[in-house]
Amino acid sequence: MSDEPDEPTSSPQPPAEREPSRTEPLSDADIRDALPADLDASGYVGPYLFPNNNRRRIPAILYWVISAVCVGLWVATRGGEPVLVNSGFLAAAVGLALVGLYSFVTGWDLDVDERDALVAATRQVGFPVGHASAQMGWRGLLSRPTWRILLYSAEDPPEKRGLVLIDGVNGDVVEWFVEDNPEDWSDLRP
Repeated sequence: MSDEPDEPTSSPQPPAEREPSRTEPLSDADIRDALPADLDASGYVGPYLFPNNNRRRIPAILYWVISAVCVGLWVATRGGEPVLVNSGFLAAAVGLALVGLYSFVTGWDLDVDERDALVAATRQVGFPVGHASAQMGWRGLLSRPTWRILLYSAEDPPEKRGLVLIDGVNGDVVEWFVEDNPEDWSDLRP
């Protein structure tokens, strides 16, 4: 035992009566808009590389491996009276093999990037392009990658606009449409 006296314990103080807090409304000068970090151009590190569709083949191989394991377990326990492994394993193996086949077939190799698609779209529409936007989409049951290119002519304001679909595998023009720009931009002129 120690010869030192015990320290006195203090009882908690009752909470003080608080005034309801009042917040002052913010003025317009206090409110600041900020760009999200992923849209800030000052942090630009280089061109964006669009992921290749052939990555779909990785899960396809995994599906096939799991399917083979299911078939192996079903074959190994077929002669006895299995409790946990039954014909459901064989059905699951067939289903996984089919899903793996679909995943493998839809794993197209994306050979055309957005710059190549923009060049093909510019060639197709036949006018100098000002602003343009590229979006990756997939078409058909086999999910063939397709670039959707929306482009405007180079005048200010643009006189024409077009939409061109470019095949992402071989670069062919799938469909295209060009029209006079119906948008009224007269209010935006200085």
